[in-house]
Amino acid sequence: MKNIIRILTVFISIFLGSLGCSKFLDINPPYTQDAENFFLNEEDYLRALTGAYDLLQGMFVSYWVGDIASDNCIAGGESVTDTEGLHQIDNMSHGAVNNELRSVMRFNYCGISRCNFLLEPKENEITFPSKAVIMAEAKFLRAFYYFELVKFFGDIPLIVDERLGVQQIQNLDRTPSVEVYAQIEKDLNEAISVLSFKSESSHSGIKGRVDKGAALGLLGKVYIYQQKWEQARQTFSSIINSGYYSLATDYSTLFLKENENNSETVFDVEYSDQEGGSYGCLICLEGNLTPGYQGIRQYDGEVYGDGNSYNLPTQNLYDFFEYQDPRREATCLDINSFLTSQGLPADAIGIGAGGHTGFYNNKYIKSREEMLNGIPDNDLTSGVNYRVIRYADILLMAAEANNQLGEDTIALNFLNQVRTRVGLFEKTSSGTTLYNDILTERRSELSCEGHRFFDLVRTGKASTEIGGFIVGKHELFPIPQDEIDLAGGNWSQNPGY
Repeated sequence: MKNIIRILTVFISIFLGSLGCSKFLDINPPYTQDAENFFLNEEDYLRALTGAYDLLQGMFVSYWVGDIASDNCIAGGESVTDTEGLHQIDNMSHGAVNNELRSVMRFNYCGISRCNFLLEPKENEITFPSKAVIMAEAKFLRAFYYFELVKFFGDIPLIVDERLGVQQIQNLDRTPSVEVYAQIEKDLNEAISVLSFKSESSHSGIKGRVDKGAALGLLGKVYIYQQKWEQARQTFSSIINSGYYSLATDYSTLFLKENENNSETVFDVEYSDQEGGSYGCLICLEGNLTPGYQGIRQYDGEVYGDGNSYNLPTQNLYDFFEYQDPRREATCLDINSFLTSQGLPADAIGIGAGGHTGFYNNKYIKSREEMLNGIPDNDLTSGVNYRVIRYADILLMAAEANNQLGEDTIALNFLNQVRTRVGLFEKTSSGTTLYNDILTERRSELSCEGHRFFDLVRTGKASTEIGGFIVGKHELFPIPQDEIDLAGGNWSQNPGY
């Protein structure tokens, strides 16, 4: 997060391996800071909350997996052994030894532990006017991190309002996902009851702080994943009827840095381009690493900066878009057409041995301007936000919920709002045809934003769209073997792994 303040925390957790949180656990002297003697005033709570937000930076792994595991993108990169775990996921050959999947688990549990540090009961309770809002934001963040984990792994250990040591963790079982979802819903509903919409909020000028709209949006998505259609419909209606959100006019500029926090923004992860970084600790960065990683390999010219050619859109995705849908070019950069337009030959760029499709991810790609900012390792320091929940996503989920409840007129209205924004004709379908139209629109609207794989799984369509997908296995990812071992072998593995 921007202007991050390092915090002192005191939990010991097997989830926080040397890469995951070492930057944030600078305890001096060791083990003397606890919840009782750390939290002495409002500033201490704000510092701890900033630390809880900081783990949102780990979203880059979830974002990549969401498209690379699907038919939208391939892993790409320098070679098949460069970030090997992504290539395994791309090929549906991943197992329990996978660095990227272990990062998902560690990063999110680290975030949960920081939220618990705030939320656990304290003997010396401090009161101040903004405390309820701070605690509500911590509950949102805990819900968000748990939602990421349950999407990936299903049943996971549920730890609420406490920090655990190594010996305790070895006695902790995996919690059924239905109970994890119940806790997520509880946290979000409690946050919603406290938070205001941004324009009403006392911290509306602080970019990146979540509000009622973000909590409602995440809760609605949580309901969608559980097929709780009526609850989802009501939740999305609260957002839509609030009047605080609308679709941005120009889709082609929606993902530019200068268009952040626009009328379509429901929840973003905020990044800063003012601090350098290194490849040695990607979770330690303040910048968004994905635009640089997804940049054009060995390119030296106008418009774009060079990069590492990760997360490359497929021909399948490029061909999927309707005729004259402007979202195709906004999503998939046809590199050969681009080079021709610049008067450059096809060999003006490098081709990574990790795969090449002829397309680059045009939503999150390093610009020439970012390349020239003078910050060390500018591949890793983009200030471009990751758009986690957009209003278009809200409208399409609302359309899906209403369609499932037989309210096709309402569903069609939401669907067509998304289509007319980009100049496409309105649909007139109903029933199952309308349902499929909504899912089709989700791919066109949200591709290369990290949603596709999870959409295919939750709708039961993954096996027909993803090569190598095995029903009964690949709906979930394996629990990292290192975590099973560290838990004393008490955790069962997901089926098929």
